[in-house]
Amino acid sequence: MYKVIGFPRTRCLRVLWALEELGLAYELEPFLPASDEVKAISPSGKVPVLIEGDFKLSDSVAILHYLADKHGGLLAPAGTQMRAHQDAMTFRLLDEFDALLWTKARHSFVLPKEQRVDGVSDSIAWELNRNLYALADTMTGPFLVGDSFSVPDILFTHCVAWAKTANIEITNPTILAHAKAMRERPAFQRLLPLLK
Repeated sequence: MYKVIGFPRTRCLRVLWALEELGLAYELEPFLPASDEVKAISPSGKVPVLIEGDFKLSDSVAILHYLADKHGGLLAPAGTQMRAHQDAMTFRLLDEFDALLWTKARHSFVLPKEQRVDGVSDSIAWELNRNLYALADTMTGPFLVGDSFSVPDILFTHCVAWAKTANIEITNPTILAHAKAMRERPAFQRLLPLLK
């Protein structure tokens, strides 16, 4: 059984969702980032951390790829063209969405006040929405890549929710419809009690 360290309202949600989609057993220890409990396991203090026996892995995307490759779901096999497309989308999402949201968080509450840049939030909101519209123009089916649910759908849906909690208004109907459809998946619905 896997153990997941991290508070569900963080990037930890991505890992919990993947575990639910893959039908894998896990135990959750809902510790906050930078808590003593997390730092005892992961010196950076970042969550999530996946533990499997003596094996420990941090970084949500690394964990998603490990679980997908190990259990044969959520990603096409390595070395295939479909996997290359999924990886390209994953890297795009990390660059154009996740990185912007993390920058906003750092300048909102993570960094010491004297290191925060005023006004960065407006720039990030503009850039995020520009990137969302560009992505929406390429979306042709119910999933971001190919004809099945995959890691990019988890990342993207999490980023859309993160933008909402960061008070960034998203108005693109294609993006909102995709995120809504992904949140309606049974695996995600099983996680809702953890998000209250």
